[in-house]
Amino acid sequence: MPAQHKKRVIIVTDGDSQAQKAVEVAAMNVGGRCISASSGNPTTLTAEEIIDLVSQTPYDPVLVMVDDDGNQHQGRGERVLEKLLHSPEIEIIGALAVASATQRVQGITVDFSITRDGKITQAAVDKAGYERTDKDSTIYGDTVDTLNSRKIPVIIGIGDIGKMDHHDDYARGAPITTKAVQFILNQTINRQG
Repeated sequence: MPAQHKKRVIIVTDGDSQAQKAVEVAAMNVGGRCISASSGNPTTLTAEEIIDLVSQTPYDPVLVMVDDDGNQHQGRGERVLEKLLHSPEIEIIGALAVASATQRVQGITVDFSITRDGKITQAAVDKAGYERTDKDSTIYGDTVDTLNSRKIPVIIGIGDIGKMDHHDDYARGAPITTKAVQFILNQTINRQG
């Protein structure tokens, strides 16, 4: 499949019901589509099933959720993510690395983070969406470690999607998730321009 026909995909390392609603709203806000069936705690679809669904949607970009349900080891979500990252059929243009309370994980260094108040920072954020006071740019979460296995153009750190004490509530338009997705799209345009 020629590169110009590949669907642009943004990975979201969260998949619970609140995250799903927020990601669906964010996708609509930017004119894209969320693969709702990729949600779950943990992810239930295979990478092949997700890629098939991505290829069927006429929208762009496509947001895909992967979730390990708190597994500190490589769980189902990360195994699916590993295959998505190395698929020649899709173009991964960015990822939302979601902070969680999972212990003893490697973490991922993010390019930027979006706080619960919509501030863009080079520091990481915690699960509640607060900027980390140590200014470290590493996000720790149960499904983020696999993002280290391949260079992704833009990785944005974000708090618990759809939550953050209602700062990212889908009923309010999922403003934090939307801003993160739009930031990735803007970075993509800047690289191409």
